[in-house]
Amino acid sequence: MIGAIEAGGTKFICALARRDGTIVARARIDTRTPAECFPDITAFFRQAQSDHGQIAAFGVASFGPIDIDPGSPDYGTFTATPKPGWQGARYRDVLSPFGVPFVVDTDVNGAALGEWQLGAGQGARTLAYTTIGTGVGTGVLRDGRSLMGLSHYEMGHIHPAHDRVADPFDGGCPFHGDCLEGLVAGPAIIKRWGTSLDRLAGDADKIDLIGGYIADLAADLVLMHMPDRLIFGGGVMKAPGLVEAIRRRTLARLNGYITHPQLDAGLETYIVTPGLGDDAGITGAIALGRQALGI
Repeated sequence: MIGAIEAGGTKFICALARRDGTIVARARIDTRTPAECFPDITAFFRQAQSDHGQIAAFGVASFGPIDIDPGSPDYGTFTATPKPGWQGARYRDVLSPFGVPFVVDTDVNGAALGEWQLGAGQGARTLAYTTIGTGVGTGVLRDGRSLMGLSHYEMGHIHPAHDRVADPFDGGCPFHGDCLEGLVAGPAIIKRWGTSLDRLAGDADKIDLIGGYIADLAADLVLMHMPDRLIFGGGVMKAPGLVEAIRRRTLARLNGYITHPQLDAGLETYIVTPGLGDDAGITGAIALGRQALGI
């Protein structure tokens, strides 16, 4: 059995799965403080293990920033996260008592892995997955393995072109103000307009504005990583018309500079939404658990 955790800014999804990915137990736990969440996670896995069999490994796909260097003494520890109470929290404290190996990666890397194996990323050698929800993050895979440098990528904090006449909003990121996350994440949209983007789907200008910011990231990903496909997921991406705006604005941003058969004329097969829907993250977390077992 594999224990899997998809940890997001608003909820944890915990699952117990067989090696083939079949989920036999699942629970949603609201994201609160570590002192409140971690005991609930432990209780779920102890009960699931009792009901279905011994856990052999864990895979964790988590929000961050978080240390994902397996050689670091702080592996699986939250670093300078803007989420109150989470800096310094350690997955080791939850998982070590089970006495089995575990792999910790970012939530977007986990979702990318899930989509690469079973979803919209199948067949891609290099894949970029971006989630736009409570926060914004991008994971890049090469041959099914997530890429990183000193730490995981933080592409949600790039600064897109911000026309303050068209959009006077100062941004909502506590670190960078009008970075991408500060302009297009769900809380930023609500702070700016008082409601979520899906409820503004009839306002083409607002959809186009948000799509333009995201297209800046999409174009940068093409230029920096040349991925075979870009996937955009998360709650904000469910707004009608947004993915179409991103495709249109990305084409305008690239301005014909990149030509390749992978980049189809309207980017309809190049910029896509998740094939696994909301299950991309937990599917990836199960895959990370298999990595912990060396399979």
